[in-house]
Amino acid sequence: MQFYALYPAAAETVMLTGMLADLHSHTTASDGSLDTGALVAIAEAASVDMLAITDHDTVAGLQAFSPEPESRCRIIPGIELSTTWRKTAIHVLGLNIDINNRALADGIERQQTARCERADVIAARLGKLGLHGTLEGATKLAGTAGISRVHFANYLVESAQVKSLQEAYGKYLGPGKPGDVKSLWASLDEVIEWIAAAGGISVLAHPAKYRLTNLKLEELARDFRAAGGQGLEVLSGKQDIALTRRLGKLANRMGLMASCGSDFHRPGQGWAELGAVRSLPADCTPVWAHW
Repeated sequence: MQFYALYPAAAETVMLTGMLADLHSHTTASDGSLDTGALVAIAEAASVDMLAITDHDTVAGLQAFSPEPESRCRIIPGIELSTTWRKTAIHVLGLNIDINNRALADGIERQQTARCERADVIAARLGKLGLHGTLEGATKLAGTAGISRVHFANYLVESAQVKSLQEAYGKYLGPGKPGDVKSLWASLDEVIEWIAAAGGISVLAHPAKYRLTNLKLEELARDFRAAGGQGLEVLSGKQDIALTRRLGKLANRMGLMASCGSDFHRPGQGWAELGAVRSLPADCTPVWAHW
């Protein structure tokens, strides 16, 4: 796999006692505020032993970065792919992937096209609500990154059309709001196939954030496993211990490995600080055991 050529340190067995793993983070290649080098520097300062960089529908942040050979932090190449399940927006992490795989590259190109089409729809909907210049403003803020709702939200605040990011999401861009456009993504089966083709492990990201009932979450996990999914993000940021235990039990029932990550986007988000993740439940099999 190309992974080992790019990241030789991570090819070692990483079953370390007390290891701090953060397998979900973002850079300026998608909707994060730090470039890859700055992100890794913060991970080093936070004593993270293993960091997965998982930008939305892109690996550009990894392609532009060369890890230092002496770094104590193992860099795991990853991606977070957008999809839908029963009309619900779902995110799937691909961990330990070959970032140069052709099937994955084709999939990324398709997702980026969908992002552009989605941005047009979001802007049109916001325009009907009296919000102006949103496509141009969000595109400028995105720069070379794939345009996302974060960029629309930041533009609305910057242009004083809303008072805060909370208002932007609460009125216009959050789940069920006019800017919540999710019908353009590839299917769940397809994104899992792309990850498998790239030699990676597919992980259902932050399952508690989809606001599903216990029954629906069980059904999602079952369908995810049937489609070839291999892992569940049992721990996402600073979450309740009882929730972590419940998700750990769900992973075990479904025969899924357990993953953990902060879902870091920017400094100052206390619930998602880089490396601020607890240990996985002892009875779970961590995704890195497979590596």
